[in-house]
Amino acid sequence: MTNTFAGTSKTQNLVMTAMMTAFTAICAVISVPLPFSPVPVSLATLAVLICGGLIGPKYGSLSQIVYLLLGAIGVPIFHNFTGGMGILLGPTGGFLFGYIFMAFVFGLLTEIVLKSKRTRFVESSPTAATSQIKLTVFIFLAAVFATITCYIPGLLWFMIVTGNGIGAAASMAVLPFIPVDLFKCIVAALLVRRLRPHLIAHF
Repeated sequence: MTNTFAGTSKTQNLVMTAMMTAFTAICAVISVPLPFSPVPVSLATLAVLICGGLIGPKYGSLSQIVYLLLGAIGVPIFHNFTGGMGILLGPTGGFLFGYIFMAFVFGLLTEIVLKSKRTRFVESSPTAATSQIKLTVFIFLAAVFATITCYIPGLLWFMIVTGNGIGAAASMAVLPFIPVDLFKCIVAALLVRRLRPHLIAHF
């Protein structure tokens, strides 16, 4: 896979990767525990989407691998300032590993959407405003699909660790989070659509 942006050096991409790892860590520790679930509400998944959307699938997923490695060795960058292998092997571990897939899928789909913008969205739209709305909608749908790729390993691992069936596991670890995650997808789509062109312009 090529560099994130044409004309950027590997060093610049790695700097962006480090920045996105730090951004994920900051958002992850901002979390709210829930009384009915070991899975907290946090801004981590929003950060993951933004990472993939802004720096692409290769470096976006790499930022999450680095994030997990730092957390695994004990750096307190998981929810509620926790860290260590115990968290990765606990009920939320599947969701944490899902961040890698989430960033990769959203980054890849965003690149596909943006590369297709000129031929499919802009030229077929009567106004620039309409084309931007269409573009945002497609990026939002990409974010939703990417979120599902995080749900799947998260739910499966939650079932294994807790011993719950799929219904009980989903009611604790997935279903309550869907409204919030849909809102995060909207925010991510809006931010990526606005920020990515400026990011490209400065690299």
